[in-house]
Amino acid sequence: MPRSSAASMEATMTPGQLGWDFSQVFGERAPGEEVQDADVISAVEFNADGEKLATGDRGGRVVLFERVYQSKSAMEELRSRFDESGVASDVDGGEKGTDAAFSGRKEPVEYRYLTEFQSHEPEFDYLKSLEIEEKINTLKWCHQGANDANFLLSTNDKTIKLWKVYEKHLECVSGFNVHREEDRFGFRRTNGGKAATTSATGIGALANEQHAGALKIPSVVRGESVFTARNRRMYANAHAYHINSLSVNSDGETFISADDLRINLWHLESTQQSFNIVDIKPTNMEDLSEVITAAEFHPVHCYYLAFSSSKGTIRLTDLRQHSVCDSHCKLFELPEPAEKRSFFSEIIASISDIKFSRDGRYILSRDYLTMKLWDVNMDSKPVATVNVHEHLRPKLCDLYENDSIFDKFQCCVNHDGSQVATGSYGNVFKSFNTAIGDEGESGGQFEVSKDPRGRLTPKTRGNGYHGGAGDIFNLPPADFRANKILHMAWHPKEDIIATAAANSLYFFSGGSP
Repeated sequence: MPRSSAASMEATMTPGQLGWDFSQVFGERAPGEEVQDADVISAVEFNADGEKLATGDRGGRVVLFERVYQSKSAMEELRSRFDESGVASDVDGGEKGTDAAFSGRKEPVEYRYLTEFQSHEPEFDYLKSLEIEEKINTLKWCHQGANDANFLLSTNDKTIKLWKVYEKHLECVSGFNVHREEDRFGFRRTNGGKAATTSATGIGALANEQHAGALKIPSVVRGESVFTARNRRMYANAHAYHINSLSVNSDGETFISADDLRINLWHLESTQQSFNIVDIKPTNMEDLSEVITAAEFHPVHCYYLAFSSSKGTIRLTDLRQHSVCDSHCKLFELPEPAEKRSFFSEIIASISDIKFSRDGRYILSRDYLTMKLWDVNMDSKPVATVNVHEHLRPKLCDLYENDSIFDKFQCCVNHDGSQVATGSYGNVFKSFNTAIGDEGESGGQFEVSKDPRGRLTPKTRGNGYHGGAGDIFNLPPADFRANKILHMAWHPKEDIIATAAANSLYFFSGGSP
């Protein structure tokens, strides 16, 4: 990026707003490359300390990554290759470009591929004549096991599986009393592989020569280490509708699974039964007015549970009050103003994702047009509202025609709720400082590429897609689908975001603009 544009960008960024720099990419697409549907990433999740990350795709595969740290000597060598402006200097004195940009503020973020495994296979429900896709709907890390083993929950539409991921040391036997080139009878191979068996005397002499001296006892030695995954438990036949959420309790023993109408409570050690704790299914299905869209346990208090609905409401329930949580202790809802109501109001009000902040103080929700940050102690109104797609309101009819109005964008929040982020169209994600209180006008948008700030200009920072609201409809259908940023996750302790763009996984590190 030219230094003049970088300087103007810094001048227009609001104080307190994070800037994001490219760190790493896995599975980068070449321009014009066709992406197979099975390779599209459908879930991204950091573990509790952020040292590992898991992704799931539509082909039923789970891929794990592990963070690596640069040595001090490698960091000094890297910094020496860059001048003070953060741009790499070429041998000829020129600039290498933005791919090698390095801020020098802190250590670069780097993850390495760990392992992958096939979590789910396509199935067929013969009773309902229904195909069950292998797509991974969501992933959740469980608490760390013994011997540095990690446990991971994954689910498709119907079946939840618990995986143990551990480091396995390959072992082999060494210290034989015979040579490796001998055959199974202990004879040395000669004459092009034919055993030397011309006479009994020759055999005896060969054997005496071979086994002269003390016999060695073969031993088992440890070889290289590999990471492997093993399916420990399977939780099945408990949901009549598609599973949309998993959440592991802070007690480390239980978890919930939610579908459109019910939330079930499981014990990690028991696969035979689960307890239905939320059931909104009406007696007559014609009276159905809303469905459950997301559910999550409180990160600190094991008895609090929040779940959202297609009506735009979030209910906070207390498991200590009732075994079946038909009632709620708090209801978070902000009705749409009457002057803005339209045919699409119910569709765009549906909450696609909710997240607790790490300290449990705030709940972040994402609907089609906005993000809202709620204080769990105040249910009268959100403490911050961010207009993510307000510029698309005039285009809702077009979005309805191509089904994009039903896209489910995820959201993520940092540890204290001061910074939030979500995906958008046009291959960009948006980041906001909730303390500013300007409904997202000062927020920044960043392209999911090696040059995330390349499209961040004063003209386009606040209004969504870099080319304006209408440009996204000029894209070819395949590009329009591939350029949605639906899935992303925020590191639990640092300002690091992992973002899925079709089959590619990008890492960005946050810092001052």
